[in-house]
Amino acid sequence: MALNEKDRSRFEATFFEEAAEHVAAMEQALLALETNPDNSELVNSIFRAAHSIKGGAGMFGFQTLAGVTHVLESRLDRFRQGHDRLTPRMADVLLHAADALRGLLEAARLRGPEPPGVHAIREALERELDADGVRGRVRAGARGGRQSSPLVDSEASEPRGRSGRPGETCDVQVTFEPGRELFARGMDPLLVVRDLLSLGDNGRVRTDLTALPDLDHIDPEMCYLRFVVELRTSAEDAAIRDVFAFVEDVSKIDIVRRGSAANGESPGREATRTEVSKAAANARTVRVSTEKIDKIIDLVGELVIAETMILAALSSEQPDARARLRDAAEAIGRNTRELQEEVMGVRMVPVGTVFGRFPRVARDLAAKFGKAIVLYVEGEDTEIDRGMVEQLADPLTHLVRNAIDHGIESPDVRAERGKPAEGRIALRAAHQGGRVVVDVEDDGAGMNLERIREKAVALGLLDPEAEPDEQTLNELVFAPGFSTAQEITDVSGRGVGMDVVKRTIESVGGVISVSSEPGRGTRIRLSLPLTTAIMDGLSVRVADQTFVLPLLSIVESFRLKPEHLKRVFGAGEVVRVRGDAVPLVRLNRELGIAVDTTDSSRSIVCVVDTSSGRIGLLVDEVLGQGQVVIKTLETNYRRIDGMTGATIAGDGRVALIVDPQGIARRATSGRGREKEHAAREIQ
Repeated sequence: MALNEKDRSRFEATFFEEAAEHVAAMEQALLALETNPDNSELVNSIFRAAHSIKGGAGMFGFQTLAGVTHVLESRLDRFRQGHDRLTPRMADVLLHAADALRGLLEAARLRGPEPPGVHAIREALERELDADGVRGRVRAGARGGRQSSPLVDSEASEPRGRSGRPGETCDVQVTFEPGRELFARGMDPLLVVRDLLSLGDNGRVRTDLTALPDLDHIDPEMCYLRFVVELRTSAEDAAIRDVFAFVEDVSKIDIVRRGSAANGESPGREATRTEVSKAAANARTVRVSTEKIDKIIDLVGELVIAETMILAALSSEQPDARARLRDAAEAIGRNTRELQEEVMGVRMVPVGTVFGRFPRVARDLAAKFGKAIVLYVEGEDTEIDRGMVEQLADPLTHLVRNAIDHGIESPDVRAERGKPAEGRIALRAAHQGGRVVVDVEDDGAGMNLERIREKAVALGLLDPEAEPDEQTLNELVFAPGFSTAQEITDVSGRGVGMDVVKRTIESVGGVISVSSEPGRGTRIRLSLPLTTAIMDGLSVRVADQTFVLPLLSIVESFRLKPEHLKRVFGAGEVVRVRGDAVPLVRLNRELGIAVDTTDSSRSIVCVVDTSSGRIGLLVDEVLGQGQVVIKTLETNYRRIDGMTGATIAGDGRVALIVDPQGIARRATSGRGREKEHAAREIQ
């Protein structure tokens, strides 16, 4: 069945997306296999990923991609059968093959030229197969291109190439019943049949047309065919099932063995049967769980019911019509909120989707610099907005590379300092105060504060007479062009990158901070909003302006009593909250908003959590809470320090959304300037 251009583009887009996930899964499994080479499940998962990519590439006619994955699949089959164990050299070849697949997928997606080095990778894989004496079989099956064949009742009696699999040879009958929607998904069942025939000899195919309806009732996008394939093979059931990896979720496969030819048993004397049908067992879609979809459908149904109730109440003249109208309106509000939460849940993805790339980064850079690195990952199940994950990839990559290049010492230096030879880098993620906190931490040399100070003075970023505290010095690494690296490498040291990291994180409403202890390591913390779309907020008034505070950041709110307010020299105002002194920030003063009176006795203190501790935000009035739609300031206006975005209030006016982290940072730097000014006045 020929697909029109629109359908082909849609199916290709799905293929590219799924193939990219297969390559990522393959890479992670290869890295895990290095430390656990006897894990057969890891080998099988890598094989299945390669097989799935090969099937889709052949279907869409990406011949080079199909050919490389075929050679890769054949090499992996040696591991599956227990003939080989993964060596460091072979791991390098397979990881480079994964890189080649990424490049080929991108080239196919953009219809561009093949990336360099692909043929070298394929030749390296084939050299490995030469050593095993199986290269001829691989070349015979590695054509990879899309081939057409009429869907007719046929027999294929010519040899298809031996399977090369250990074990007894027997006659096998495989019944393959594709799902009706197979054509609509852009799949060709004949490609699967050809792969199946390549597993053995004396292959015969019968096409069952009994399900074919009358001509008037045929849907050209439906598959009504059923194939019965008979062949003699030594392939195990698992290898046969792997042929159907790309279509098994929409197909039924029945495998029947008819005795062993090796021990003289006649075909049909004893049959063993394996049935594979994942169409019913597969309860999850590729991207979103069916439970979430069902929940959303239920909520939409509730909204339809509530709408019907409203229409009935509006047209009714019964005495209880008003009460029924109010109940229906409340139901709509309740269901709308729940629907919004479910839909937002669909956008949430585990941060592990971006963490998964860093074991490979750590492995390659450790080898490049001759260092021993152990990467620990914690909290990879922490969920964050999908758009935020995409923004995290590049900043985290830069931070991990910096930690390996500049943070972790060489094994000799670590030994001199009494440290383990292996450097430790930890990636952690957790929910904290309504935000997601991501830490990149190493146990390396830490930051040299004296060198930072000297470099800052040389660049004019710091007054030679200034005596900044440790945190201020650490924050200088985010200045454009700043670097203390004594040696420039192709990885880092040119003074570009950390300022870009900070700018990227702040562009999505995040905050970046650094803490370091000389000789013991460095921790860089990213504090990010959970989502960039909708949030729960508390509307407050400052003078005649309305602002929104993120509700999840608020610990408590109370009316300020004068006796609880104190002023501490060098630290500004503090307010006592349950026995603790919390820094007080007057929001009007911080934002430069004029007020008619300085009387604080009628004001409200909102205590909020920040990465540096709690602060109290002083506002004139609390207006109420509710959900707000976040609009990006940079897109619609310009960036405002201390604000994470804006929203449209109920009266149609624009209300800025306060970023507690940014306000805390502004207030802290302001107090630092006041302290320096006071010190100069005293002198």
